[in-house]
Amino acid sequence: MNTRDNTADPATEAFLAHRNLLFTVAYEMLGSAADAEDVVQETWLRWAEVDVNQVSEHRAYLVRIATRQALNRLRTVNRRRESYVGPWLPEPLLTTPDVAEDVELAESMSMALMLVLETLAPTERAVFVLREVFDVGYDEIAAAVDKTPAAVRQIAHRARRHVQARRPRHVVSRSQTRAALASFQRAMETGDAQGLLDVLAPQVVALTDGGGVKRAALRPITGAEAVVSFLMFRASKVEAPLTMAPTELNGNPALLVYLGAELDGVITLRIEDAGITGVYYVRNPEKLTRVESVIPLTRQ
Repeated sequence: MNTRDNTADPATEAFLAHRNLLFTVAYEMLGSAADAEDVVQETWLRWAEVDVNQVSEHRAYLVRIATRQALNRLRTVNRRRESYVGPWLPEPLLTTPDVAEDVELAESMSMALMLVLETLAPTERAVFVLREVFDVGYDEIAAAVDKTPAAVRQIAHRARRHVQARRPRHVVSRSQTRAALASFQRAMETGDAQGLLDVLAPQVVALTDGGGVKRAALRPITGAEAVVSFLMFRASKVEAPLTMAPTELNGNPALLVYLGAELDGVITLRIEDAGITGVYYVRNPEKLTRVESVIPLTRQ
């Protein structure tokens, strides 16, 4: 790909103009930045073979290619994730303030909703993401997923109903989210079990992703007391001081977790009216490579 100024051909210029969009589409479908990057590269290879003078809508055509490549990869990674050690969580990304300001994009990229998207079949996920997040028309989606527009409408309705039944029902404000994160951070750093219990909903579920590399619970931990016991026990066993730092991951407030000077993982929370209903702790080192340098994301 020729990316030098003033020398890029029309195909390269069109691709570079939409590269961040293609990455965002692929990431929304896959939950993995590494896989999304591969999809973007595969999209370029196929786009480079196209006569761009015969393409009236570059954005739509590129999204169609990316969607097809992401669908192929999604079917492969789904099989791979079946043998994953312990719970699988999406790869967190450090994002810019404009992602947080785009409320729909930030919600769609939240850990809580991306876990809901994991429960959709590949084609359902593609249709939901393209329609609900990127506002792609049914005809364009049909071309991308090789279905009729009528079939796509039915799939979209089914996927929307599935997600609606499982997404957070009472979305709280960003200020409430930050307050809950601050209380969680304070309790963890000071070993305040009661303080932690106070901010957790009774039915809270904790998922920890170590990927078989870092120690983590192999199954979901359910219930406030069980979650507090697990977190306090883990905190008591670390040899270096445990500290946390607020950040913005996937367009939402989150915490970077340090043991001494070393990054140990990231924590994101699902917060509803009753308090914290989900604790998601990513410790797998392979998923922590993009939490300290910004990843540009866009719906445009």
